[in-house]
Amino acid sequence: MTIRTMIVDDEPLAVERLQMLCAREPRISLVGTASDGEAALRLIEALKPDLVMLDIAMPLLDGVGVARAVGRMGLRPAIIFVTAFEGFAVEAFDLAAIDYMLKPVAHDRLTRSIDRVEIALSKRPAAAADIERTAEAQPEWAEEFWVPHRSELIRVAASQIDRIEAERDYMRLHVGAHSYLLHQTISSLEERLDPQHFVRLHRSHIVRRDYIARLRHDGSGVWFACLADGGEIRIGRTYLANARTMTGR
Repeated sequence: MTIRTMIVDDEPLAVERLQMLCAREPRISLVGTASDGEAALRLIEALKPDLVMLDIAMPLLDGVGVARAVGRMGLRPAIIFVTAFEGFAVEAFDLAAIDYMLKPVAHDRLTRSIDRVEIALSKRPAAAADIERTAEAQPEWAEEFWVPHRSELIRVAASQIDRIEAERDYMRLHVGAHSYLLHQTISSLEERLDPQHFVRLHRSHIVRRDYIARLRHDGSGVWFACLADGGEIRIGRTYLANARTMTGR
């Protein structure tokens, strides 16, 4: 598969570096470059590339704005964000970006990213009717989250999350013996999780249902969820109804 690719970045040196990296990747065919968001949209509409490698911080219209506009197109290209900023990762993946690479990009990192693009393009519908059916078939609930960890972004499947704990403006996703911080509010995260698999038991806690071993009370009306790892979470009074629903009562 030859992937028709556009580079969008307002820094000439960054464009040049990406061009050199792409020249070493036989699956990539460069079709154009743009130095601002508005020019990028015009070229995307005219050239219809398979892939757009997109910077975040740009004049006039930034990369996130470009991605939103591209998302409204009929047969949209794959998006890879290539940026010096880590803080936009969550928003980028909410916009269905294929990947999020931090500058400076190494050749092996680009290769892994193109592997993902190749898989995504192989599943892309070829007709408008297929696009409509695919949109209808999109899962209502989040199936995965991309979380920053050191200098990388790690994919965490929703089904792997045991519990979620709020820490100020961040959510700590507990996955087995590991945990990862995600910059998001607990209410917005709750809306993205399938209620058939996750239940909110406290203003600061969401738990995967099958991770709860039993419920107990202390005799004074306070209930606790006993977890598979031996830990306990106090159930907030506001969320007692959620716990009762689990038990069928």
